[in-house]
Amino acid sequence: MLTFMILIMLSLLFLGFPMMIPLIAAPIFVLEIYFPGMKIATLMQQAVSGVRLMSLIAIPMFILAAGIMTKGETANRLIDFVLSFIRHLRGGTAIATSAACTMFGSISGSTQATVVAMGVPLLPRLIQAKYPSSFAMALIINASDIALLIPPSIGMIVYGVVTGTSVGELFIAGIGPGVVIFILFAIYSYYFALTHDVTVESKALWAERWIATKRAFPAFGFPVIVIGGIYSGFFSPTEAASASILYALILEVFFYRSLKLSAIQGIALETGVITAVVFILIGMGSAFSWLITFARIPNQIIPVILGTDPSPMFVLLVITMAYFAGCMFVDNIVVIMVLTPILFPAAMSAGIDPILLGVVVTLQAAIGSATPPMGCDIFTAIAIFRRPYLEVIRSTPPFIFILVLVAVLLMFFPQMALFLRDLAYGY
Repeated sequence: MLTFMILIMLSLLFLGFPMMIPLIAAPIFVLEIYFPGMKIATLMQQAVSGVRLMSLIAIPMFILAAGIMTKGETANRLIDFVLSFIRHLRGGTAIATSAACTMFGSISGSTQATVVAMGVPLLPRLIQAKYPSSFAMALIINASDIALLIPPSIGMIVYGVVTGTSVGELFIAGIGPGVVIFILFAIYSYYFALTHDVTVESKALWAERWIATKRAFPAFGFPVIVIGGIYSGFFSPTEAASASILYALILEVFFYRSLKLSAIQGIALETGVITAVVFILIGMGSAFSWLITFARIPNQIIPVILGTDPSPMFVLLVITMAYFAGCMFVDNIVVIMVLTPILFPAAMSAGIDPILLGVVVTLQAAIGSATPPMGCDIFTAIAIFRRPYLEVIRSTPPFIFILVLVAVLLMFFPQMALFLRDLAYGY
C-alpha cells in the first residue's frame, strides 16, 4: 500500500502537478482501493483537524510580517549595515551575504522569503565583485536555509504542533546550529574568494558605518521582540508573531515611510495565498499521516528498520536519512507532517531529547530546501533570478556538504543545540 501511495505521488510530481495535488490524490486512491468501506469525508475530517490547532496561527502572522519587511526597507538596510563592516575583507561580500541572510532569517522564519528579500539586491553585488553567478546563487539559496533554524522558524512551529513540544524551547535550541552554519559558510566564502581571485571592495569609513548602523538599528527590534519576548515570558510564540506584525507596520509605514497603508492590502492578499498553500499542505500531510497510521504501516516498517533495541545514535541516523531523502523530493512541511508522527515515538523510546530531535528534523528540512532535484528554494531562485536550473544548482554541493557536516556534528555533540536551551530554561 505504501509503495502504491509513493508511486502515485511521484508520477503526479513528474507530470508537473504542484505538490498539493499528489498529496491529496494519493490518500484518496488508497482509501478507495484498500478501504472501500470508508468514506472520503473521514480523510477530510483528519485534514481539517490538522489545521485546527491554535499554535498554527503564528505561521500566517510571521509570513505577513516577513511580507511587510520584504516590500519595505528592512532588508536593504540590513544589507547595507553588514556590508559596511566586512565588505573590505577577503570574501567580504559573500560573508556579508550569509550574515544578512542569517539576520533576515531571525525576522522572517522562512527560507523562501529570505531568498527573495536577500537575493534580489545581493546577487548583482556578488556578481559585481567577480563571484561566478552559480556560486552567488548557491550561496544565497543555502544561506537562506539558516532562516529555518534561527527563530522564528516556521518548520519548528509545525514540528512543535505535531509533537506537542515547546516551540519556545525549539526556537532557542536552533540558534547554536544556525550560528555554526554561518561560521562555516563564512570560512568557505573566504577560501573561495582566495582561490578564485575575487575582487576585494574598498573599506567603509567609520562615518559610513555609523550612518548604516543608525539606518538599520530599528530592524534589530524584531529579534528582541521574538527571542527576548518569548524567553522573558512576556510573549507566547503566537503573541510574538502578532507583535512582529505591529512592529513591522510601525517601522515600514511610519518610521521608514517605505510603504503606504494602501500597500498593506496587497501584502495581506499575498499572505493569504501563501498561507492557504501552507495550510493545505499541513492539512493533507496530517490526513496522509493518519492514513498511514490507520493502516498500521509504521508497526510493520519501524521494527524492521530499527530492530528490537536500537541505540539513540542509530535512531537519530535513520531519522536524519529519512528526512534528508524525503525533503529532496517533497516540500519540507509535508515531510515533517508525514514522517514525524511515525518516527517520533521510536525516538522517544530510545531516550532522545524531543528538542534535539526537533532541531535535527528542522536542519534536514533546511538541507532539503536547497538540495536537488526538488528543493523549494531552488525553484524560488529560478523564478526570481530567471536563470536555468543547472546553473542554479551547479555550485550547491560544497554548501550541502557543510550542512550535512553540521547535521553529523549535531548528532555527536547535541549540546550544540541544547546548551542555550538548558541555559534559558534551567535544565
